[in-house]
Amino acid sequence: MPLNKGLITFFFCIVWLTTFAQGGPPKPKHNFQVETRIHGAIFLQHHFEMTRFDAHFPAFEVSIQRATFGKKKWEALYRYPMIGLSYWYASLGGFDALGKAHAIYPFINFPLNPNMKNSINFRLGAGLAYLTNKFHPTDNYQNFAIGSHLNAAVSLYFDYRFQASKRLQFFVAAGLTHFSNGSMKTPNYGLNILSISAGAAYTLRKPNPYLDLKLLPELYKFEFDGKKWLSVEAQFAMGFKDMTQETGKSHTIFNAAINVMKPLSMRSKIGIGFDLTKDNSDKAILLRRGIPVENESKLLKPGANLAYEMLLDRTSFLFNMGMHLAGAERSEGDFYQKLAIKQLFTENLFGTIALTVHFGKADYIGFGLGYRFDFKYY
Repeated sequence: MPLNKGLITFFFCIVWLTTFAQGGPPKPKHNFQVETRIHGAIFLQHHFEMTRFDAHFPAFEVSIQRATFGKKKWEALYRYPMIGLSYWYASLGGFDALGKAHAIYPFINFPLNPNMKNSINFRLGAGLAYLTNKFHPTDNYQNFAIGSHLNAAVSLYFDYRFQASKRLQFFVAAGLTHFSNGSMKTPNYGLNILSISAGAAYTLRKPNPYLDLKLLPELYKFEFDGKKWLSVEAQFAMGFKDMTQETGKSHTIFNAAINVMKPLSMRSKIGIGFDLTKDNSDKAILLRRGIPVENESKLLKPGANLAYEMLLDRTSFLFNMGMHLAGAERSEGDFYQKLAIKQLFTENLFGTIALTVHFGKADYIGFGLGYRFDFKYY
């Protein structure tokens, strides 16, 4: 259990650093807002066993956030988003088996249109959640959703904001909040919570006039320079999957991947990817079913996928949607999805934290290192 907590804490720290350590402008004093919102929420069930927890319930959220000014090129390219930190709370329908949820996560709120008076935005957040009740084989056997108190929290929301005055905004929003530990402790069906919300944001002091300058800085070496490039990225990752309920122990997972990426703009890349996964839990699952494993090479899972990367200076978000091409154990399905946070340590060396899922069910969290080879062509 200490290992699981350490890995999830490491995940949270990386997300925090990549959100708040993007470098800021010369520190204006009056660009902070406090935001409160109330949610009307329901569970989005993706397993039959979870239908016992169908309910409507409220959730509450308070955030502190600040404006960006374009100190980094990505801030200007994304129309000067807000970055902040949220605390989220819900009683999860009042079910004793689920308990209560507390989450804290940094986020970025991206404007999708240039209208400052009436804006449409997309908010992406990721951090940590603490759920007061978890699965126990005798005391809480009905909770198939969560196997650990500590979990990753992911928040995806669209909102509409109306600027009532220079210091006050009102907004309505709709989106998804997800809790999961990436199968570091099973069972781990996870919780998917759909909600609509409404709230207000208030600037603590009169906005600094500097907010209207919106700097457009020089180009940085980690950003796309408009020339024609192809990048080949090779990476290796390792993850852990707890299956003490099924096999009596935890298993390691190894993944090697190559992505070939082409820049579309200063904000994004697209490409194709190929990977090879060795999941040491597959053999144990097959043996439990009475299926002998004579050749362990048949357990390897080669895969092919489409990739999209969203660039924020040295930090980026990588999305893969792919298909396993082989593998003796594929009970979770042939199709998989990945959401990864990438951080460039040098111009070419990067680290990743990636969550692999099969249509909403978390498979594992992988921690890896990679290297990027850039090829210029005309």
